Amino acid sequence: MFDFDLAELYGVETRVMNQSVKRNLDRFPKDFMFRLTVDEWQTMSSQFVMTSSFKRPKKALPYAFTEHGVTMLANILKSRKAIKMNIAIVRAFIFLKKMTTDHKDLSTQLQELRKELYEYRDDNDSQLKAIYEAIENLLDDKTEKKTWEERERIGYKK
Repeated sequence: MFDFDLAELYGVETRVMNQSVKRNLDRFPKDFMFRLTVDEWQTMSSQFVMTSSFKRPKKALPYAFTEHGVTMLANILKSRKAIKMNIAIVRAFIFLKKMTTDHKDLSTQLQELRKELYEYRDDNDSQLKAIYEAIENLLDDKTEKKTWEERERIGYKK
C-alpha cells in the first residue's frame, strides 16, 4: 500500500507518517517498505484517472508498504484511529492470504478434473471412433449389395 493511502486511512498527514517511519528505519527492512523509482511512479501515476497534487506531488516519490510494513506501522503510530485501522488492514491481509490458499486448493482440484476429463475423453474418442467405423461399414455393405431393381420385392407380388 502507498504511504499516502495509509496516511489517509490512519488520519494523519503523509509527511508526518513518513517522518515517523524515517525516525524508525531499523523497523522497516526492504521487504517491509521500499520507495518507488521515478519510472515506477510515473507508470503508476499515469494509471490514475486524476492525480491530486494535494495528496502527493508528482516529483515526491511515495513509499510502498508490504503487509509486514503495514503491521509495523502500528508500533509507530499510536493514535486510536491508527490502531483500529491497522487491525482492520491486518485482517484484510489475513483474509486475502486465506483466499489465495483456498484458490490454490481449487486450482489443484481443477487440474485433477481436467486430467480426468482428458482421460475420459480419450476413452470415449476411441469408443466413438469404433462406433463410427461400424456404421460406415454397415452403410458400405448396404450400398454394395444390390441396386434397387435387383433387390427382392417385399409385400404384394403380382
